[in-house]
Amino acid sequence: MDNDRDRHSSQEMDQIQQGVERFLAKEMRGYEDFQQSVYHAPLPVDPVKNIEDDIFEEMGNEIHKGSDNEAEDRIEDTTENKIERENQAFQKNSSKQKKRKKRKKKSFLRRTLGRLVAVVLVLCIAAGILWYGMVGKFYGAMNYMPVDSVTMETMKGNGVINILLIGNDSRDAGKDGRSDAMILLSISEKTQSVVMLSLLRDMYVEIPGYKDNRLNAAYSMGGAELLMETLEHNLGIEVHRYVQVNFQAFAGLVDAVGGVDLELSNEEVQHVNGYLTEYNTLEGRLEGTDYLDSGAYGILHLNGPQALAYCRIRYIGSDFARTQRQRDVLMAVIKKAPKALLTNATELMNGLFPNLTTNLTEAECRQLSLQVINLTRYKLEQTRIPIDGSYQNAKIDGKSVLQVNFAKNQEFIRRVLYGE
Repeated sequence: MDNDRDRHSSQEMDQIQQGVERFLAKEMRGYEDFQQSVYHAPLPVDPVKNIEDDIFEEMGNEIHKGSDNEAEDRIEDTTENKIERENQAFQKNSSKQKKRKKRKKKSFLRRTLGRLVAVVLVLCIAAGILWYGMVGKFYGAMNYMPVDSVTMETMKGNGVINILLIGNDSRDAGKDGRSDAMILLSISEKTQSVVMLSLLRDMYVEIPGYKDNRLNAAYSMGGAELLMETLEHNLGIEVHRYVQVNFQAFAGLVDAVGGVDLELSNEEVQHVNGYLTEYNTLEGRLEGTDYLDSGAYGILHLNGPQALAYCRIRYIGSDFARTQRQRDVLMAVIKKAPKALLTNATELMNGLFPNLTTNLTEAECRQLSLQVINLTRYKLEQTRIPIDGSYQNAKIDGKSVLQVNFAKNQEFIRRVLYGE
């Protein structure tokens, strides 16, 4: 048994030895192959260095690529910047050109406006000088007759200019005849109005220093001065200036504005022709001069003598109707007066002013001339005193008169003229 055991041990050792030899032989072949590859292969490169080179190469490529991109970007930026700069320069130049044009336009407008203003100023100064001269000529043609008791009183009071218009039947300027018409002309700044207030001559009034009588008696007793004093005493009207108008002045005024258009009944036409007969005789004119067609009625154009005859009608209706006709004629004249002053000043001066008598000073007439503008923008009103419901008809000392409630009329006057 011991021998078998030794034999098996010897065999196992041989197998182990053979296995070791095969392993070593295999390993040697592997080593030889390794050596062969080492000897014949290029020198090995340091792996770290290789990685660095790869990294630098990639970075170089990227840098190169970046440089190309940057160059392209720079080219694009340069082109875009150039275009943008050119656009900016164009816009800047365009803006400068526009500003220059605007400056030139503004400069032209300023020069034109300056010249226009200069021309207007010259025209205004020339017109003012011409107007100043015209007013002086007009005033020189009038008859100045002062009233001592009111010389120191102002023309305007409490924003209102009151002027008493007195129409008389005198044929000579400055001569007192009968007061055929009495109208208060008021220019009120307070109410922005021009008011014509007819004063009925049959009002029974207290006449300072005289016995009570009709209003028109005050004029025949003491002229314009006593008449103004009587109005202030009974009606509370502060009036210190008057203009007396005779027949020739009234007719000349209507003719100077080119006549007036009024509505007449055929009955009024007949009376106009009747008064023209008297007027023609007094003025030495041929009979039938200026007669209206006997069958006429409606809207008719009246010249100076015809309008005067129309105002004097007293046998159709009452004195109320007569004063209404007077106001209608004056209203038509006032509306046409501004144009007539510019286009027919010579006829106005020759036909009207020599037949006017007044206590207005030349300075006051110049002041009044400026009120012509107000005639075009102020409202025109006409009324009468006494107002309705403030009087009654009566007979005193055998005279037909109007007994008047003066308190009511004073209240009305303050409201219409002074806006109270």
